[in-house]
Amino acid sequence: MPKLTKRSVDGFAIRDKGYFEWDSEIKGFGVRVMPSGSKTYQVQYRKGGRTRRASIGRHGNITADQARNRAKEIMGELSKGENPVEEIAQHRRAPTVAALCERFFKDHVQHRCKASTQSEYRRAIDLFINPAIGNFKVVDVERRDVSELHHKMRSKPYQANRVLGVLSKMFNLAEVWGLRPDGSNPCRHVPKYREEKRERYLSQYELQNLGQALTEAERDGSETPYIVAAFRLLVLTGCRLGEIQTLQWSFVTDQGMELPDTKTGARRIPLPKAARAVLAALPRLADNPYVIAGKVKGRYATDLQHPWRRIRERAGLNDVRIHDLRHTYASNAVSSGMPIQMVGRLLGHTQIQTTMRYAHLADDPVRRAAEENADRLSNLVGSGYVTEPGLRVVK
Repeated sequence: MPKLTKRSVDGFAIRDKGYFEWDSEIKGFGVRVMPSGSKTYQVQYRKGGRTRRASIGRHGNITADQARNRAKEIMGELSKGENPVEEIAQHRRAPTVAALCERFFKDHVQHRCKASTQSEYRRAIDLFINPAIGNFKVVDVERRDVSELHHKMRSKPYQANRVLGVLSKMFNLAEVWGLRPDGSNPCRHVPKYREEKRERYLSQYELQNLGQALTEAERDGSETPYIVAAFRLLVLTGCRLGEIQTLQWSFVTDQGMELPDTKTGARRIPLPKAARAVLAALPRLADNPYVIAGKVKGRYATDLQHPWRRIRERAGLNDVRIHDLRHTYASNAVSSGMPIQMVGRLLGHTQIQTTMRYAHLADDPVRRAAEENADRLSNLVGSGYVTEPGLRVVK
């Protein structure tokens, strides 16, 4: 066994089968010569009754002296009861973030999330997470890596925060699955960007314009009656887009719309007369169970965004989103004096805090009530007030 030096390693012959040459000074330190001609420095030792071996580096990439020094370090750590080689091997076997993304989507998202949420998660993974840190080992991701990704998306704060949320959930599950130590989620303490909540409500004048645009679109045939009905139902019920879009005729009962699966679970939504009139005017297709029938046989209309852009342009409402119809429903309910709790039930909110974004609108009926009450009292009191019997103070 020669001492491993650059000269001796360069001189090792290439054979039909790979073989090892061991160093004469350090036990367990050697070089592996492959039929391809590559020569790799190795360290070999016994641990737990098993022979273990790990690569230190390829000859030419590191020198014999560098490999020898690293071998000494490893042997020293082994003598202290540590196992650096096994740690290296575990790190090499550790999954990447891309692999974690796929496991997260397959084992968690597809079983626990609705189709719309699955689509959002898939988009965050494919467009933002994998391109940035997909090649990183799960165990190597640090807070600064997450913070840098979040910072790069600062021009789109809403999207940046959604991606941060997906990452946080993934790394929580990585801990559950034993891929990271407990409490090591790198998303912790990464501050979210402030999101400007849009509060766009249609005025009575705008609602009239929308109604006229819908009527004209149906009359001239630019939109199908099903598309027009979808937007009318959104205004009259305050439902979420997906709830109307996937509504089936079998869900419509005397009690209302019995939806088996919504964002907040199964729920019953009241159907006022105006909404029932919209449904009654729609032709039912024998081969389609959906109320908002689409172009594909037996399916619902999957694209309402493009029709909405055409309709809102016609109505002069270019800044109005489909979801703003739900806000309009809620704002009208609150402004009319309906209790916040009742509005929350109509909207299908599970937490009162979600409905409280409309609370300030409840000031309008309170002010009106205060004015009406003061007017009635003023008629009784007159223009002054009595301080003592027989003494009248005139303003």
